[in-house]
Amino acid sequence: MTASAAPHKLIKSATGDWEVVIGMEIHAQVTSNAKLFSGASTAFGGEPNSHVSLVDAAMPGMLPVINEECVRQAVRTGLGLNAKINLRSVFDRKNYFYPDSPQGYQISQYKSPIVGEGEVSLELDGGRSVTIGIERLHLEQDAGKLLHDQSPTMSYVDLNRCGVALMEIVSKPDIRDAEQAKAYVTKLRSILRYLGTCDGDMEKGNLRADVNVSVRRYGETAFGTRCEIKNMNSVNFIGQAIEYEARRQIEIIEDGGSIDQETRLFDPNKGETRSMRSKEEAHDYRYFPDPDLLPLEFSQAFVDDLKAQLPELPDEKKSRFITGFGLSPYDASVLVAERESAEFYETVLSGLADKARDGKLAANWVINELFGRLNKEGVEIAASPVSAEQLAAIVDLIGEGTISGKIAKDLFEIVWREGGDPRALVEARGMKQVTDLGAIEKVVDDIIAANPDKVEQAKAKPQLVGWFVGQVMKSSGGKANPQAVNDLLKSKLGI
Repeated sequence: MTASAAPHKLIKSATGDWEVVIGMEIHAQVTSNAKLFSGASTAFGGEPNSHVSLVDAAMPGMLPVINEECVRQAVRTGLGLNAKINLRSVFDRKNYFYPDSPQGYQISQYKSPIVGEGEVSLELDGGRSVTIGIERLHLEQDAGKLLHDQSPTMSYVDLNRCGVALMEIVSKPDIRDAEQAKAYVTKLRSILRYLGTCDGDMEKGNLRADVNVSVRRYGETAFGTRCEIKNMNSVNFIGQAIEYEARRQIEIIEDGGSIDQETRLFDPNKGETRSMRSKEEAHDYRYFPDPDLLPLEFSQAFVDDLKAQLPELPDEKKSRFITGFGLSPYDASVLVAERESAEFYETVLSGLADKARDGKLAANWVINELFGRLNKEGVEIAASPVSAEQLAAIVDLIGEGTISGKIAKDLFEIVWREGGDPRALVEARGMKQVTDLGAIEKVVDDIIAANPDKVEQAKAKPQLVGWFVGQVMKSSGGKANPQAVNDLLKSKLGI
C-alpha cells in the first residue's frame, strides 16, 4: 500500500511518513446509587467527606461487599460492546500508596476481568469506517481527591469519590490518528449513555481517558515505546494531546534520541504534554487476589436476561432510520449521536399522521431548523421551546399540503417565540396554502403580461420557469401551492 492509500492520517516529516499507534483506557463511572463495595452514596457535589462509609475510609475490620447493580451495569456495557462476558472473574489488590487512597491499595481486576474482548465500529469523514478492538472491561474502585488550594501549608483530602465503581474499558492499540481517537471516545460515550451505565459527563470527571501514544515509521510492524497521557476529560483536548505528543516523539527519534516510557499530563493552556513520572509496569503493583472477596460468579441465564432487556443502540437505530424513513447515513448519524436527539426524533415520528410519507421531512426539520436554532441560541434539547409534538404538527401540515415550506418557517418562528398549537395558529392567522387555481390564476396572468422578455426566455429554456414560480410565491406571500403554480405556469407558457 502506498502512503497516499493509507486509510488513516500519516504524519509527514523530513525523513518520511510516520504512523501514530494509540490505545486507550477509558474510566467510566458506573451509574449506581451506591459505591462498588459499600452502601455510601455516589451523588455528586456533596460536602467533602459526607458520602464516606467505614469501608471507604478503610477502618480496621471493615469488609467489602459487592454491589450487584454495578455488576449488572458492567455486564450490560460488555453486551453493548459485543464483548465476551466472563461468568467467573476475580478481584485483585493493586498495591500503591497515595494519600487519597486510605486502604493503601485499589480493589481492581487484573488477569480475570468481568468482560473480555469486544469491538466498537466507527464512521469517519468521507464515508470511511474502522473497527476498534476492545481488549477487556474490568470493575474497580475510584480513589478520593486531594485539594491543594484550601490551605497554604496543608493538602486536604475528600473521600466522597473513594470506592465509587468505575469500569475501565481498555482498547487494543488499533487507533491510528487523532480523528479516530476522538471518534472512538465519542462513540463509546454514546453507547454508555444509551445503555444508561454511565452518564458520560466528562466535566464532572465521570468519563476520563488515559491515552497511550507511540510512533513508528509507516510500513513498520513493531510498536514503538509508548507514553501515557493521564486523565483526559475532553474529546478536543484528547485530539490536541495526541497531535502534540506524536510530533514530540518523532522529533526526538529523528534527532537520534529514544523515547522514555513515562506518564505525562496535557496542559491545555500551552497545548503540550509534560512529564509526570516514569511509567509503572504491572509487576510494580504486586497484584494478588483480594482475600476479602470471593471470585465473582454468575450464570449464563443472568447474562441472557440482561441481554434481552438491552435498549436499541446507536448503530441499530441508525440502520432502522435509513431503511424505514429513507434518511441519508449522515442525517441518521446526526440523530442517533446523542440519546436525547434520537428520542426527540422518535417522539416527532410518533406524532405524524403518515410516518412513511413524512419521516424524512421530519428529520430535515429536526436537524436543520430545530438543532440549528438550538445551537444558535445555546439551548439544550431538553429545554427546547418547540416540543416534539409541536414540530410533528408543523411537519404534518406541510406533508398534507395545508401550508408551504416557507409558511412553515414562519409558523415555526411563532411557536418558538409564543408557543401554541400549530394547527390552531394556522387557522387563526389565515396561514393556509392557496391551492385554488382560480385564486392563483390572476396573479400568474399579471406576471406573464408584465414580463414578455422572460416569457420568451422561458419558452427557449424551460428551466427558467423557476423565476416565474418565485415571483408568484412572492406575490402571494408564500401561500400559493408551489406545485400548483408550477403546473399552471407550464400550461400558460406552453412548455
